[in-house]
Amino acid sequence: MKKESFTPYISADKVLPELTPVSIGIGILLAVLFGAANAYLGLRVGMTVSASIPAAVLSMGIIRVILKRDSILENNLVQTVGSAGESLAGGAIFTIPALFMWANESDAFTKPTFWIIAIIALCASLLGIFFLIPLRSSLIVEEHGTLPFPEGTACAEVLLAGEGGSNGKSKTVFSGFGIAAIYKFIADGLCLFPSEIDWSIKSVGTGFGADVLPALASVGFICGEQISSYMFAGGIIGWALVIPLIHFFSAASNLLPDSVSISELDAWGIWSNYVRYVGAGALATGGIISLIKSIPTIVLTFKKAVGGFGHKEAVSTRTNRDLSMKPLSIIALVVIAVIWLFPAIPVGLLGVLIIIVFGFFFATVSSRMVGLVGSSNNPVSGMAIATLIFATALLKATGHTGAAGMASAICVGTIICIIATMASDMSQDLKTGYIVGATPKNQQIGELIGSLVSAFAIGGIMHLLDSAWGFGSKELPAPQATLMKLVVEGVMGGNLPWVLVIAGAGIAIAVEVIGIPALPVAVGLYLPIHLSAPIYVGGLLRSFFARKKGEEGTKIIERGVLYCSGLIAGEGLIGILLAVFAIIPLASGKTLLKAINLGGITGNTGGVIFFLLLIASIIFFTKNKKNA
Repeated sequence: MKKESFTPYISADKVLPELTPVSIGIGILLAVLFGAANAYLGLRVGMTVSASIPAAVLSMGIIRVILKRDSILENNLVQTVGSAGESLAGGAIFTIPALFMWANESDAFTKPTFWIIAIIALCASLLGIFFLIPLRSSLIVEEHGTLPFPEGTACAEVLLAGEGGSNGKSKTVFSGFGIAAIYKFIADGLCLFPSEIDWSIKSVGTGFGADVLPALASVGFICGEQISSYMFAGGIIGWALVIPLIHFFSAASNLLPDSVSISELDAWGIWSNYVRYVGAGALATGGIISLIKSIPTIVLTFKKAVGGFGHKEAVSTRTNRDLSMKPLSIIALVVIAVIWLFPAIPVGLLGVLIIIVFGFFFATVSSRMVGLVGSSNNPVSGMAIATLIFATALLKATGHTGAAGMASAICVGTIICIIATMASDMSQDLKTGYIVGATPKNQQIGELIGSLVSAFAIGGIMHLLDSAWGFGSKELPAPQATLMKLVVEGVMGGNLPWVLVIAGAGIAIAVEVIGIPALPVAVGLYLPIHLSAPIYVGGLLRSFFARKKGEEGTKIIERGVLYCSGLIAGEGLIGILLAVFAIIPLASGKTLLKAINLGGITGNTGGVIFFLLLIASIIFFTKNKKNA
């Protein structure tokens, strides 16, 4: 195919401020901010959102409005550095919390230290970047007319729109950030009202409710009605079908390993001991199905990626200049040696070989797939599950069993997950840069800086959240990591309740057969309905506004997405702050968080009222044309 002729917004012969102390400093700040927010969101809900567009908007607000600087390339560099934190966090939270949960369950495991998490995250992110750089010309330049890279192109449009000098978009994001911060502090800090409202239906042994928090409704608005409705449908299957059935048959059977009768359990007890295994089976099957469906694309992707590996343009211009591969190759070898030889990373030679093969494969596949279908449709969950099954089975077959083998499998999965997420994020960023006329070399340096800072940030954030609430708790269920933990346990020890897992797999297959993607339904089945219900409300809101067609309709949705992105960031950051409050002791023996707790004095009614006010704020900022 003949390459499409393209002229970037800033020509190759024009030089503007780009990799500056200002862009690096603001980028680092946003990398930590969005990394922390997405880590909290992912550990609570099992989903993350792209930070590129919010980072670009905030960058324009700070650089243009506050600092009075005018360089689109500087703004682009900020979002490049800033989005690295979100991507690294998204890969790390998939797996690392499993090590914490095992350590809480058995003395055979030890919790990974801050330094171990930081080193694993840094090594993995560096490999993801190194694997992608030689593919840039093939993926971004040669296939510019073929691969749309939806998020990267959208981010470029935001940056180009900002050239008009409007700061309304940044105001919208900042407004969402502030409102969510206040709301979250009132809900989970002061506990004026319960952030989770719940009603029990004892006659059938189930219940219903919702976590009335900003991030959940915002995720629904960003994902849209279709995905959020699939998730809510999964929640209905779990809480209106599976839980009542188990409660009904409780008199005839008891599957619990101890003396507790099923009839003595409430809806949450049944969900924890039974339904989550059904959900795990559905979620694992959904992930594998999404990977299988992508096999034709994966084969074509890898073939094209390898065919274009290291391809260079004949003319080396500013907009086609990459970091030199010679020093990068040396650094990559050092990174691989660290993973292999560093005793605190329980991977070994076999694990390193798996990482090199699967890491390069999934880096190339993931990067091209996000170019075709976008980040939200990239089957990273399926890749992670497939990797863990293969790695665990291989480790078990070679005698690496027990706690050491399980920890090794999780570390291998962690590194490959981060490689895939970092490579796909960087490809989107390079697409944005290609459109606006950025220097690839500077963007690659920015990714390296963002990865370095974010790797150390995620280590601290994970230890903070574990100390405050613990992974696998009601506050931080860590759904993806719990699933990966169950997969490794199942392959290594064979001690899962397979009847429940197979039942979940059957639900996923049945859903797929009737033409509905199994993965979002499985996510809804695996999570409590209290999470999918507010997500569905957000999806309905977007559907309502999407009725407006044309340019005006597009701007309405854009304002809503920006405001909701601010809500997610605001709640995530206050969630981290409350975790700090939860570990600060006072002379009274209480923690600071418990000392300010009002005990949800307004009850469920207060939660409903505040949630309605939150929805009203989304409607207001979405419809408000003054922020256009």
